Amino acid sequence: MTRHRNALAALLVAAAVLTGCGSADPAPATTPDAPSAPPVEPVTHRLSVTDVKGATVTLRAKPERIVCLTGLCDDALVELGLTPAATTTPKLLTRPDYLGAAGAAVPALPGTFGNEDVASIATTRADLVIGLAGVHDQLRPAIEKFAPLWLVEVKTYEDSVRYLRDIATLTDRGAQQASAEQRFRDRLATARAAADQRGLRKTTALAMYGGTSIGVNTSDDLLGHLLSQVFDYPWPSKGGGFDTAQAYSVEEILTRDPDIVFIQSFTFGPDARTVTAQYAENPVWKRITAVREGRAHEVPAELWASGRGTRALGLILDEAVAKATA
Repeated sequence: MTRHRNALAALLVAAAVLTGCGSADPAPATTPDAPSAPPVEPVTHRLSVTDVKGATVTLRAKPERIVCLTGLCDDALVELGLTPAATTTPKLLTRPDYLGAAGAAVPALPGTFGNEDVASIATTRADLVIGLAGVHDQLRPAIEKFAPLWLVEVKTYEDSVRYLRDIATLTDRGAQQASAEQRFRDRLATARAAADQRGLRKTTALAMYGGTSIGVNTSDDLLGHLLSQVFDYPWPSKGGGFDTAQAYSVEEILTRDPDIVFIQSFTFGPDARTVTAQYAENPVWKRITAVREGRAHEVPAELWASGRGTRALGLILDEAVAKATA
């Protein structure tokens, strides 16, 4: 494994680590005349679903205790008015637009992303464990000795919506699913309308992340795909596998010269520096239009990098449009 691959892997681990009953639904950024999406129908309760990857998930009974190894799971459960039995994204859950202070009561699982402590997962008495495909596959033999493991993968916002529906189907939360999905689709419609009215589709945007090195959320990544619904988003995958797909250099970023940049800094410890601080004196960085004109924004990594679900995506749209039109 190359040094660059290790660096990018560390960044993705950091993103995942960063990423209920009684939680208040976040209010969409709408006006009385804001557009709304067509009405959403609630799903019907079943104990078997075929997910967006074509995998069949079948349970013996409605799951009451769901353990989340990925923020998409936490996001969907909160949208449905449920609370995870344990999580790997405690910082996401304790946001005021998720569970707030109540999120601190959800046990945080020890271990690193993709290598969580299986013994700790077993103590949760889980009815279902939800992880991320390509990350948690190696845990299947150990976890499935005591609970089903469902591995999810999201590339587009429609994937996030369909997982919300699937989890609602298994948990019998159709009414909550319809409300959450409607809220997200209304937010998306509002963001698209704002983009048309304010000329944002001609605004070149970039979402990037950094810690020890930097990477770009490409257009085939969930976050890049979401932002492409509102902005000009010219950041294709570079191909060649995980080690090169999102590995844009500062010089390559300058070539496309974004008008606005959203930065997820993965910082740990009192001496950790944000991407903005690390590159503040970089002469190439300073030539980028967004940086030069004060439109390179640090955004909350636990939301932008870890959320993955409809609640996070709606909040991200609100923040992105607000910053772009300020």
